[in-house]
Amino acid sequence: MKILKRLAILTLTGVIGLSLIACGSKTSKKVNDAADGKNIIVGVCPGPYGDMVKEIFTPLLEKKGYTVEVKEFSDYIQPDQALNNGEISANLMQHTEYLNKFSKDNNLEISAVKTVPTLAMGMFSNKYTSIDQIPDGAKIGVPNDASNLARALNVLSVHNIIKLKDNVDATKASKLDIAENTKNIQLVEVEGAQLARSIESTDASLIPGNYAYASGLDYSKALAIEPLTENYKNVVAVKTSDLDKTLGTDFKEIIESEEFKAAIESSKFKDFSKPEWWK
Repeated sequence: MKILKRLAILTLTGVIGLSLIACGSKTSKKVNDAADGKNIIVGVCPGPYGDMVKEIFTPLLEKKGYTVEVKEFSDYIQPDQALNNGEISANLMQHTEYLNKFSKDNNLEISAVKTVPTLAMGMFSNKYTSIDQIPDGAKIGVPNDASNLARALNVLSVHNIIKLKDNVDATKASKLDIAENTKNIQLVEVEGAQLARSIESTDASLIPGNYAYASGLDYSKALAIEPLTENYKNVVAVKTSDLDKTLGTDFKEIIESEEFKAAIESSKFKDFSKPEWWK
């Protein structure tokens, strides 16, 4: 009896295993097929660009005959990997600088289609109402990824909380490029999605726009707002092989259209920093 029971268990396990493999293959094929036709999956992170895809892009893509599924990711890493692997068709969740660095560092074949209106990084605090109130020895939360850390350091430098070395590339600034820290500020590196929570344990935190938006932070109460340069404005990205194909050109046509501009100007995104080409 024991032998029969063991055989039954092994048989059942094998059937379940084969079923899972079959399901996995079917799902993978469906995703890959979606990238090739009019059924597309757009990757986003929670926040303004997820809303922008759902509220602005999706209706305009549907007018071009697409069926759009929006897939949310919890970090900046998975959307680019999923795009490169063909699990999604496009994404909107990162700025140009991050896309270029991450794709180069990880040998990903993904490319930017076009910049879109973008919410700048903000400095928020539950303790202070002015950046001038930041005390000596304060703990300031900053993003832990290289490109967003550079942005945070530049905001601190603009407001004379730290001083960066002369001639440093602002897009690549790191802690090693701090020339002066007369206020003995302690920089606490935090994963982007956790920065909004970090203001409970820091004196202030510099939070990328999408995470500040997702957390409902009020920009009118920000201690400082980043002066946003073009390379830090967000982009729609697709696989490099799709850039000049129908998918890439359709996204480009939508972004450059007067209909897209009008939709942005009449929405909650109207005060976002506009790309240079917008003018």
